[in-house]
Amino acid sequence: MKKMGLVFIFTLTFILASCEQERYSSEKLDERNYEAEHKEEPETEEVNVDVNEEQKKEQEQQEEQEDQEDQEDSEENSEEKNTDKNNESEQNQDSNQAEDSLAVIENPESVELVVNKQRKLPDGYAPNDLVEANVSYYAAEGDPKRLLRQEAATALEELFKAAKAVGLELVAVSGYRSYERQKQIYESNVVNKGQEHADKFSAKPGTSEHQTGLAMDVASAALVAVLEQSFIETDEGKWLENHAHKYGFVIRYPEGKEAITGYSYELGI
Repeated sequence: MKKMGLVFIFTLTFILASCEQERYSSEKLDERNYEAEHKEEPETEEVNVDVNEEQKKEQEQQEEQEDQEDQEDSEENSEEKNTDKNNESEQNQDSNQAEDSLAVIENPESVELVVNKQRKLPDGYAPNDLVEANVSYYAAEGDPKRLLRQEAATALEELFKAAKAVGLELVAVSGYRSYERQKQIYESNVVNKGQEHADKFSAKPGTSEHQTGLAMDVASAALVAVLEQSFIETDEGKWLENHAHKYGFVIRYPEGKEAITGYSYELGI
């Protein structure tokens, strides 16, 4: 009976210890569950939201700044284009006004007409009696540069014969030039060499004596550099200077007379 009581006590003690341990474990588990349930989560979402909002604001500010810069660039480009257009328009207007102020030659068929920076040929004028003189040419056969009006062509033949009689060989370089061809030459000189240079060496379309069919550029047949200003120093150049007028020609743009003619020296007749 006593032995049974010891076993019972031992057993009872074990059971109570197990229950106590189980109860303790249960309480700890409940406590952990409670802490887990009530544990505050890190405010990552809120932080992320704040960061995203800040980044969004920065991006919006950057885009706004870029839009403003693009608008300013666009306005500057627009102003530059408008300025260029205004300048071009003013230049064209000045050019048109200058052309309108020129006197128009009433009788362009006369061989005594004078064409210069103040006097222009009628619009669309082209001589109706252009021919080739029987002289040596620098230009190829069929080139309009070989053409002159009939009266001028006959006089040129006599001039070349007289030069040859004294042992001088001349060559005809450039005669008739249409309005369209003169326009191409003048505009090309403006683009490549500038307005100031072009106005010294090239006539504006409608004001060139070459369009009259009464002018011819000449050179020495032996001179390699055709129409160089140094031609006046050659025997042919000196002879022309002294004899061209005897055959109805003049050196149209003599050296030292630029203030009168408006062009730099050129040995054209």
